[in-house]
Amino acid sequence: MKTTPYRPTPTAVALASLLPMLSASAAETAATAPSSVESFFNSQVPSAFAKGKFNLNARLRFEYADQEGGTPPAHAYTLRTRFGYTTASLYGFQAMLEGENITAFDKGSYAPGPGSVVPKDVVADPTGTEINQAWLGYSNTNYMVSVKGGRQVINLDNQRFIGDVGWRQNQQTFDAAGANYSPIKGLDLSYNYVWKVNRIFGNDSTLAATTSNFDSESHLINAAYTYSPLFKVVGYGYLLDLKTERGAAPGNAANSSATYGAYVSGTYTFDKANKGTVSYRAEYAYQSDYADSALNYETRYYVGELGATYGIFNTGVGYEVLGSDNGVGFKTPLATLHAFNGWADVFLNTPAGGLKDLYFSVGAMLPGNVPVKAIYHKFDAETGGADLGQEFDLVASRKFGKNWTVLAKYANYDGKDAPSAFDKQVFWGQVDFNF
Repeated sequence: MKTTPYRPTPTAVALASLLPMLSASAAETAATAPSSVESFFNSQVPSAFAKGKFNLNARLRFEYADQEGGTPPAHAYTLRTRFGYTTASLYGFQAMLEGENITAFDKGSYAPGPGSVVPKDVVADPTGTEINQAWLGYSNTNYMVSVKGGRQVINLDNQRFIGDVGWRQNQQTFDAAGANYSPIKGLDLSYNYVWKVNRIFGNDSTLAATTSNFDSESHLINAAYTYSPLFKVVGYGYLLDLKTERGAAPGNAANSSATYGAYVSGTYTFDKANKGTVSYRAEYAYQSDYADSALNYETRYYVGELGATYGIFNTGVGYEVLGSDNGVGFKTPLATLHAFNGWADVFLNTPAGGLKDLYFSVGAMLPGNVPVKAIYHKFDAETGGADLGQEFDLVASRKFGKNWTVLAKYANYDGKDAPSAFDKQVFWGQVDFNF
């Protein structure tokens, strides 16, 4: 049988001639392609920094404080500047660095804290520059878990026990490591270990030792379950082992305490069109001495609140009790204290006989989007029922665009019939810029 010899087609000849060229190109590409390590450091890391976000806050404030019967009134003009940067997420990791500076235009016009050599009333805004936050975090949305370590802000619930004291110019931050976990919808679990508390007074050695930062071996445990807007339940345990960093009483552990508590809260909307709502909150906590505390006490805390909004109006009523035992009042050393028991800050430390605070508030949104609120407090001792005075507070603010806020605020404490037998007035005017 006669066979026909194979003759390649022109296309096959062309492809055959290209094979050496294609092989050489592939080899060259493999040789020049960046490795995964090179891509990480030369592409992904720079991208995380390039896509990060800067934040800037500047708060200019005037505060007038006059406590009768003591030192002359304070007139504090201060500027708080906070500047930071947060990277974009890279494989779930993020980092933040933030600095803070507080400048006083006349340091002799106010005492920045207890023990100050300035013979004026106290305005707790000492000057200084410090690292406000510096942390590294990781989050995984698939497993609903996040962790964070370093200097950071920690605000738990309404900040009654753990907060950043945001009203003062120097923010309270925590050197801590913690984790948050949400295993099912509505359930949030958190734990933080705190080894240092950077308080609002900074490290000014001219102030009293009681104002210094805390060395800490503290545990913050919080579990919250939100069933619906009408019902949320939270349980917590705050084991505070705190010692002052400096002063005549180094290692002072008087603020060390163990607090266990729970609360329920919710909001019912009865008229969505007119923003008609009713809200409630009920909380109970038990506290005792802890760790190296030389005190010996067991006491209680409880509060009940009701609030309502309708249209441009809002109102509320509450009754809060901080108990006492063996001459020791219920302690809240890491709280955002200014938000509770009156803005005049007369009761930053719970009196030895405890404190009962009955309060009412009314507010409205005035024309021009100016919210105003007035609050009245009646204070009495929890043990013995002594009259501890009353206070009237008033605040109004106005936003200009998304960056600017102007605020005016006033507090008037009347304690002439109280054992302290003094009155105190405080006025604030401030401008905030946030970017």
